[in-house]
Amino acid sequence: MVSGPRRIVPPVYLVLHMMLMVLLHMTMPGPTWLRSPWTFAGAVPALVGLTLGLLAVWRFKSAGTTIRPFQESRSLVVAGPYRISRNPMYLGMTLLLIGLAISLGTTTPWIGIPSFVFVIDRLIIPHEEAALADKFGNDFAQYRTRVRRWL
Repeated sequence: MVSGPRRIVPPVYLVLHMMLMVLLHMTMPGPTWLRSPWTFAGAVPALVGLTLGLLAVWRFKSAGTTIRPFQESRSLVVAGPYRISRNPMYLGMTLLLIGLAISLGTTTPWIGIPSFVFVIDRLIIPHEEAALADKFGNDFAQYRTRVRRWL
């Protein structure tokens, strides 16, 4: 386990961004761009994101490694959804936010999506990738050349 200050884990950022999106929708919704029943279409990216995230977690559990970003990985997971993205859990979370934005049907909640991606891309992923590079060296370097960070 990596020592140091307690860090915020990605699901907390997800929940905070979901709350921000709902708050924006309720207080400053901006123009409505989608109305019911079309807002139910938000279930599609949300379900895809949930499925992708669960498949990624299952791959980590099967490999016997942690899903916690600030703990040491025991193995480099490159199968399943990790063949198309180095970060399918974060991609799944982003799809959940897209589903929420569609479901809300107003414009301002969309601000939460690039904000979430920015936070994860700048605060979480660099730490994870540095730890993986230290632990798995050339194997991780080769994986990075084959698979993109997001898509």
